[in-house]
Amino acid sequence: MTRRAGNARPPAFELYDIRQQPLQDGLSQEVVRRIGAELTQRNQVLVFLNRRGFSPALMCHQCGETLGCDRCDARMTLHRSPPHLHCHHCDHQRPIPRRCPGCGSEEFKPQGAGTERTEGALQRLFPDTEVIRVDRDSTQRRHAMQEIMDRVHKGEPCILVGTQMLAKGHHFPAVTLVVILDADAGLFSADFRGMERTAQLILQVAGRAGRAERPGRVLMQTHHADHPTLMRLVDEGYESFATRELALRRDSALPPFIHYALLRTEATKPGRAEAFLSALCSQLGASRQLPADVHLLGPIPAPMEKRAGHYRAQLLLQSYNRRALQQLLTELCPLLEQLPQARQVRWSLDVDPVDSF
Repeated sequence: MTRRAGNARPPAFELYDIRQQPLQDGLSQEVVRRIGAELTQRNQVLVFLNRRGFSPALMCHQCGETLGCDRCDARMTLHRSPPHLHCHHCDHQRPIPRRCPGCGSEEFKPQGAGTERTEGALQRLFPDTEVIRVDRDSTQRRHAMQEIMDRVHKGEPCILVGTQMLAKGHHFPAVTLVVILDADAGLFSADFRGMERTAQLILQVAGRAGRAERPGRVLMQTHHADHPTLMRLVDEGYESFATRELALRRDSALPPFIHYALLRTEATKPGRAEAFLSALCSQLGASRQLPADVHLLGPIPAPMEKRAGHYRAQLLLQSYNRRALQQLLTELCPLLEQLPQARQVRWSLDVDPVDSF
């Protein structure tokens, strides 16, 4: 979209470099000052942080061990209301331990900030202003989201704190400042689409500012204010960013210039998923069913190998020739069913996968 509805103007972007700057619960002094200035003018502010909970990790201060999920290769998120540890990948929950399982220490330190922590910090900094948190945890109750929208649409000064639930489709006419606390979240993703998703999310949440007569601004906290991709997005817009991103993908032989299919497998015991894929590769080599212009990458463990108690592996099939790839996939499914290891694993074939996780 090149224009906004009505007389609304696109918001102005500003990158704020927080390197070597003191942070209070993830908030810089400049962000606090700018929020205060908007509230003084009786405007509303939206603070965006795409992490639920109080803190994304709980670490022992004595030995440095981070409390992880027993069922996933992931850290457990600390929640304070009610107090518990929560895995956001498999939904496993457990109480906060009194002692570190590694060294027995009782001294734990929350690492990083989530929406709960940011909400508490803003309530302390602006005690006379209503702070409203919008995430999956605060909107579980029936009609909770509608009640929040009704409070916001009254137009009184307030601070909205939330995840991507706030980014899409909501009309906040009194919001004049959007603060993005962690603009670096997708800059170094293992997924090649990470920067694309980050750019889209930034523009979506930025679209909540200045939707009526009042002009909007977007302030982005970052440790990489000189990152060329981030600067291109802010200074030249999404079209320029997309053009550059497509050029990088062409040079790197990535979609949409090459065609992908991802064969995912999972098993309850380690090694079985990879063994199943290795047997498939051996069978393809022995039967000479693999076309010359289709290449295999793997088998390798999934980026998160253990998830919800299952061990996962994957095999990537890629080709510039889509017809050859489709023909191979048609022959592949019966072959997979005939492998002796097929009963020990679950598998799925994803053509043009949206992500590699």
